Amino acid sequence: MKVRFKTDESDKYSDTMILNVAYLIIGLILILMGANALTDGASAIAKRFGISDLVVGLTVVAFGTSAPELVISITSAIKGSSELSIGNVVGSNIFNILVIIGVTATAAPIVIKRSIMTNEIPMVILSSVILLIMGNSVLLDGAPTSMINRVDGLMLLIFFILFMRYTFAQAKDTSADDPTAGNASATPAMKTGKAVVWVIGGLAALIFGGDRFVAGASGIAAGLGVSEAIIGLTIVAAGTSLPELATSVAAALKGKPGIAIGNVIGSNIFNALLVLGSAATIRPLAFGSINNVDLLVLLGASILFLAFGWLFKVRTITRAEGLILVAAYVAYTVYLVAQAQSSAS
Repeated sequence: MKVRFKTDESDKYSDTMILNVAYLIIGLILILMGANALTDGASAIAKRFGISDLVVGLTVVAFGTSAPELVISITSAIKGSSELSIGNVVGSNIFNILVIIGVTATAAPIVIKRSIMTNEIPMVILSSVILLIMGNSVLLDGAPTSMINRVDGLMLLIFFILFMRYTFAQAKDTSADDPTAGNASATPAMKTGKAVVWVIGGLAALIFGGDRFVAGASGIAAGLGVSEAIIGLTIVAAGTSLPELATSVAAALKGKPGIAIGNVIGSNIFNALLVLGSAATIRPLAFGSINNVDLLVLLGASILFLAFGWLFKVRTITRAEGLILVAAYVAYTVYLVAQAQSSAS
């Protein structure tokens, strides 16, 4: 009877692992398909209405690809899993810069317009600084624990509204400066109705695919006894950032660097301001084991994003710089794994 019990438990564990692996595969396929459809649809809409690829990337695409983070962080906040909520955003933003920009630049060097270097990327750095300050409320304000309270959450939402107001106010100037925009007379790659269907279908595939990927990855990680903070910073963060990765690489390979860059910038700002702002407004979020190392890595990655745009080939992130960004993420992941092993022992 004892041996049979172990066999039953082993079979149950094996079935669960198979299901989780299936979720991973299904999620990845949906993410890739959704990214391709979203990129094509968004580009067609941009051409039809004379909107620059950058503005589309900063708004429609960024919001759609940030939807998994929004859903997971709000759900985590409601369930009281604040470390997963914050870890998801911090980890996703780190992944966005180091992996997505890194991999995209490795596939095709990214040329960045001067306006992005002086306006949008500094906003990414500012959002990282805000998170670092909020994560040190114990040190700066003598609070019993570092957390994002409801007032902080509302302030983040206000900053987000101001950012969106700024983005739309700059839309005309951006379109005028973008040779690919403002050409409404040109025939788009597809009709507007079809483009809208592709955008909606692409977003749906990205959201559902990201959800299935995270479900599978989280199930595997939980089965191996990984902590909630580590899951949020790694598995969940990477899973929810896969839409951004697939969309940015697809856009870059199709000669749409504006969407690729705008997607990452918009997603990081959406995550820090809208996602955490919404989650904290619902329920205050304690940083817990999300510490200064994680927050400083995010800030450092944001600064590298700006610096690499100016170094060597001016306003171009080269393949070599892309490889450096990816290597930095690998080093950070190794640190997290070592930290997890140290905590377990």
